Amino acid sequence: MFIRTPQDIGAFLRENRKNAGLGQAELARRIGVSRQWVVEVERGKPRAEIGLVLRALNALDSPLQTGLATSFRGVADAPDIDIDAIVDGARQP
Repeated sequence: MFIRTPQDIGAFLRENRKNAGLGQAELARRIGVSRQWVVEVERGKPRAEIGLVLRALNALDSPLQTGLATSFRGVADAPDIDIDAIVDGARQP
C-alpha cells in the first residue's frame, strides 16, 4: 500500500486494527490516547501527532518501512547509489 495522504494512513491503521481484532477503544488504550483520537486519525486527520501515529503503528505491529535502500546503512558491502544518475535518467525521454 502506498501512503501519500493522511487518509491513507488512517485507512492503513483501520485495516491493521481490524485485522488484529481490536476495537478503537482497545487500540486507544494501548497507545495512551482517547478513542476519539483513533476515530479522527482513521478518518484522515491531517494534523495528527506523528509520534502518536508511530505508537499506533507499533501497537499494531505494523511499523513503517520505506522502499529506499536505507536498510544498507552501516553495511560494508552496501551498493553505492548515484542520485544524480537517477535524476538525470528520469529527465531523459
